[in-house]
Amino acid sequence: MNRLNTFDEYDYLEEQFNPMRTDRQARRKRKPRVNPKTQASVAVSDIAETVGLEGGFQTTYTPSRHEEGWLLESLRDFYNQELISDVLGLVKGGKEASVYRCAAHQATGETWLAAKVYRPRMFRNLRNDKQYRQGRLTLDGNGRAVNPRDVRLQKAINQKSSLGEQVAHTSWLMHEYTVLDMLHQQGAAVPKPIANSDNAILMQYIGGAYGAAPTLHEVDLEADEVHPIFDEVMRNVELMLRNGRVHGDLSAYNILYWEGSITLIDFPQVINSYISKETHIIGSSVNPDAYDILLRDITRVCDYFQKYGIGHNPAAITRNLWRHYTDTDPVKKLADASRYEESE
Repeated sequence: MNRLNTFDEYDYLEEQFNPMRTDRQARRKRKPRVNPKTQASVAVSDIAETVGLEGGFQTTYTPSRHEEGWLLESLRDFYNQELISDVLGLVKGGKEASVYRCAAHQATGETWLAAKVYRPRMFRNLRNDKQYRQGRLTLDGNGRAVNPRDVRLQKAINQKSSLGEQVAHTSWLMHEYTVLDMLHQQGAAVPKPIANSDNAILMQYIGGAYGAAPTLHEVDLEADEVHPIFDEVMRNVELMLRNGRVHGDLSAYNILYWEGSITLIDFPQVINSYISKETHIIGSSVNPDAYDILLRDITRVCDYFQKYGIGHNPAAITRNLWRHYTDTDPVKKLADASRYEESE
């Protein structure tokens, strides 16, 4: 392969995975390279000019100066596809992503929808993602697996080059979207995914006109709710494991409570516990830390419910679920998990 073809291939990959790319016509034009020190401000100002008031996308919510460009750009596809008609407010802000309440377009049959918008790479700080990427294929913007034999691409990801960060960003988002879709179809208590763009996921909104559903750690459960809600959380943990998945960051902070029901959220860190028969993941492999991460998820859940007098043993629960739904022997893992053991 000559040098020219190599550059052509990288141009194509950079375009394919760029989370801040604009419309199809604009993507055909190569943009000049920008000094990294000024890249953030230039990107925001350029986007604001193309998709702000002049583009017809006006929002009730007033974003901050640094937020406006990437927010409007990330949601523009949903607006153009007549999925949303307005952005009403910020539900939750975070270092990696923010969630917004949107007015749904009447064609959707919904009143509101939630848009989870990932922050641009210059604003994001994704830590320890390597642990969760173990065993996962890299996905492109259409949710298709990238050839794992693409040495150049894997090298770019490992070296965290500009292209590698773009690829990792897209794959991180698409893993969340595809898992949400699968789990929703399987009957899990998760938001129904509606659509995805290069930098955002549009999904079912949980809450009402005066606010989004609080997380479980923000509410005090009634006595008659405690056991049913614990059982529902564990039903979802078991359902995920049955389909070869572990949430990866499950706690009372990632479980919504609304009108007596719970909804699990935030799935970008989902990992493969095994290659399930129900949802065979071609080319994927098991995350070697799956057992420990499952144990951590269940321990956090049990810790929350302890204040209500539920004294379950997280190590025993983890061991029993693992034995039931995987073909691997957890005995070796039990030594590492001994610090979690309680008298049974």
